[in-house]
Amino acid sequence: MKRGARRRSSVWTCFEQLGADLVRCKKCHSTLKYCGGATTSMMAHMARHMPVAPLEEEVEEDEEKPVVCAVEETARAVSMSPSVNTTSPPPPERDVGERKRLRRSSVWDIFIKADDEVRCTICDTKLKYRSSTTSMMYHIRNKHPEKDNASGDGVTTHAEVTELICRMIEKDMFPVSVVNGEGFRELLAHAVHSYKMPSAGDVTRAIEGRFHEKAEELLVQLEDWQGRLAVLQTHKLPSGSHDAAESIAERLLSTAQSWGVAGKVMTCVHNSAENIWPSQALTHVPWDYAACFATMLQRAVTDGLSEALLRVVAAAGRLVQHFSDSMLASGALEQKQMQMCLPQHKLIKSSKARWDTICDMFERLLEQRWAIKAILSDRMITSRREAQALEIEDDCWQIIENFTPVLATLKWATTVISAETEASISNIYPITFSLIQIHLVPKENDVEQVLEFKLKVQKSLRKNMEVDSSELASKPALIASMLDPRHKHLSFLTPAGRLAAKVQLHELVSQLETTTTASLPKDEQQETPVTPDISHLALLSKMRSDTKNTMALLLGDNYSSSYASDSEAQVDYYLRDIAPPLDTNPLDWWRMNGPRFPKVATLAKHYLCIPGVSLPSLLSEAGEAFAMMRTRLSPEHVNMMIFVNRNA
Repeated sequence: MKRGARRRSSVWTCFEQLGADLVRCKKCHSTLKYCGGATTSMMAHMARHMPVAPLEEEVEEDEEKPVVCAVEETARAVSMSPSVNTTSPPPPERDVGERKRLRRSSVWDIFIKADDEVRCTICDTKLKYRSSTTSMMYHIRNKHPEKDNASGDGVTTHAEVTELICRMIEKDMFPVSVVNGEGFRELLAHAVHSYKMPSAGDVTRAIEGRFHEKAEELLVQLEDWQGRLAVLQTHKLPSGSHDAAESIAERLLSTAQSWGVAGKVMTCVHNSAENIWPSQALTHVPWDYAACFATMLQRAVTDGLSEALLRVVAAAGRLVQHFSDSMLASGALEQKQMQMCLPQHKLIKSSKARWDTICDMFERLLEQRWAIKAILSDRMITSRREAQALEIEDDCWQIIENFTPVLATLKWATTVISAETEASISNIYPITFSLIQIHLVPKENDVEQVLEFKLKVQKSLRKNMEVDSSELASKPALIASMLDPRHKHLSFLTPAGRLAAKVQLHELVSQLETTTTASLPKDEQQETPVTPDISHLALLSKMRSDTKNTMALLLGDNYSSSYASDSEAQVDYYLRDIAPPLDTNPLDWWRMNGPRFPKVATLAKHYLCIPGVSLPSLLSEAGEAFAMMRTRLSPEHVNMMIFVNRNA
């Protein structure tokens, strides 16, 4: 071999070229595509079907091709001419440290390890380190996307592939046994050279480590006035057990204790289902209770749906199903949409589990009404018999037109209350009263079925939300409304109701002040008035020097003060302050104005963090049902998988 000649890949000892784009294996005579001089497919073929030893033997037998064997990192050269020095020393072996650096994850270019923590060199964020780089990878991708794959070599290490597999299982809620599937293993073997697939036990241990890392992160991630939704624990509730109430209460208390929030929980939101939340459980936990607004609204809608409305819903569902099943009808609908310049939308069928899908179905039918009628009247597409069974009469279309705006309003209410990262419980009673007093009031142009629906939903909301109760002022949702600067005026209540709510707020702030003062050292229990009054200070000075001032003795030291105490002053100042616009985030408002009303702000933190809806069941048909393979997971591992999935 001449010096300076181009080195040829060792794969050519086992392959021969056939034309410009094909190669053939000399061993098994398989034919592979050959494009642009790339030998990757040939190397993969050799790795799967040929051992290394025969290749080395063939290198020695072949006297015509100059080859350096590179399948394994051997340094043996074959002498091809006298000019080649066969005694030249082999390339130096890489030491252990260098090999480790080559396999090292690229996250270490950004993170620095210190004991059991790692620190980001870009933003100084500290994370727990448990021999896994997953949390660091996600930190880089979420906070510093421009630094993702900072190494620039485009090579993914086997450790990173394993972490991505674990992340896939967590994110998509796949069964852990997916790593045992033959197809999945073939995919990884083809995509990642020499990759060793982890076992199901390895993946489970990785998820356990990810669970502990995420739990520690969650404990320190709560920021000042920053809304955040987290799933702390998932437990299987006992069914049909006599001690179900005590078991639920014990689970709730132990969860709060293990997460260090036992003294901070104000309210428990539940869906009021007797089979899931026995009424006896309410007496075992020392918290306030609030019913899930979405459940109450769903119950009200169900109460309002009469037989006549249900028949209209069923007829609309049959019509949508016809276009879903018939390729001829669906194709004709697309053509009619183009001809009539209508939106290229597919029809939507309602779900029995979700009433809001009725609104979606009606809105789409109204949008495509005339295209649908044209197709049903075309005998080349729809037979007379089908048309008679599917056609919606004009009276039903009028009901749909009249009913859809009412459902849309109720759907908007559910959407607002279900917000996960904003204060939602404070919106419950303003929206409830708005529905009852404005949107559900019968109108002259309402058809009989819609008018009946409005009255039934009104009645159900009044009953389930207890809007006429004498204890309304003590409801956590109404207290949260007063602590929301947008709703603090409570204009939806009567004057008597507003007065009762104001008295309740004064009492809560006073109780909070008493609790806080009792927990402070004696030298820190001195109050600082919101607005110091000079006349009050002068009176106190005079009282000390002249004990004969009978008026002061009779009326008290605080008689000349504008406010009886600091807490009362803060509440009154807060209520008199100008209310911000409705599009204001109350958490942002309190972040800016909390120092003006510190005691009220503390109470606001306690109540505005309460969610307006309970978390939907993760194992129900409407939620994320586990596959049969997942049922082999222990309850602890189910809890871990849901935790890392929901808190990603």
